[in-house]
Amino acid sequence: MGSLSDFAELALLDHVFNVAYTHPATVYLALCTADPTDAGTGAACNECADANNYARKAITFAAASGRSITQTGAVTFNQASGAWGTATHWAIVDSDTHGNGNMLAHGALAEQKVIVLNNTPSVASGQVVISFAANEISNYLAVKLLDLMFRNTDYAKPATWIALATDDIIDGDDGAAMDEVPGAGAYARVQVNINGGASPTWDLAALGVVDNTHAIAFTAASAPWGTVKAVAVMDGGTQDLGEMLFYDNTMADQTVGTGDTVSFAIGALDIVMT
Repeated sequence: MGSLSDFAELALLDHVFNVAYTHPATVYLALCTADPTDAGTGAACNECADANNYARKAITFAAASGRSITQTGAVTFNQASGAWGTATHWAIVDSDTHGNGNMLAHGALAEQKVIVLNNTPSVASGQVVISFAANEISNYLAVKLLDLMFRNTDYAKPATWIALATDDIIDGDDGAAMDEVPGAGAYARVQVNINGGASPTWDLAALGVVDNTHAIAFTAASAPWGTVKAVAVMDGGTQDLGEMLFYDNTMADQTVGTGDTVSFAIGALDIVMT
């Protein structure tokens, strides 16, 4: 399975929480002689040398499903006019020019390729798969972001609200399926705006994380809310509606009675992408 690059994680986090990401019309497959790692770039991903007829090639993907996106169709490279070395890994980049662009994802080849004079290397359909790990990001958002970055498919930057739930949330939940605090007792979701907007806002993405720049406080309960066990980021402000984007079941359980206030301190809501 392939992993998103550091660049891709920040770009996608900011697309959800701050500035919209402009997706490339075409993405390209590069062959690498060592693991590019998440920190790899278009200029430094251990790519085969720009020599002996080596060049990146366009790659296409089927529609994302089940938190993954999979290559569709073989990618065939030029015939080598000399040795390229041993290709052990692949990288997806947003430029067809060697040494340029941003690396979006990377992974290990199913079989290493020792590329010598007159070889015409190919990566079979289905070998390149990019996935989100389970938990924290919803199935809905995982599919939207993978299609955005790798299939040139628009996904409008959402507005975001914080919601509270009285039971654990799962990847497949949405506003209707999660056990959100009932819409009584003055409970209402709280909107969090893009960086530089009206408080409260999100911080700019850094090191794979976005968090809240300001404290986030819910209206004091005018009647008991029950025991709050989880928190979610939603794309709408109406209780029991909309899509769930991110969630966290690790917050300490809080029994909310009349007059109590639920709040999150500055930096307490860490949104992580892996």
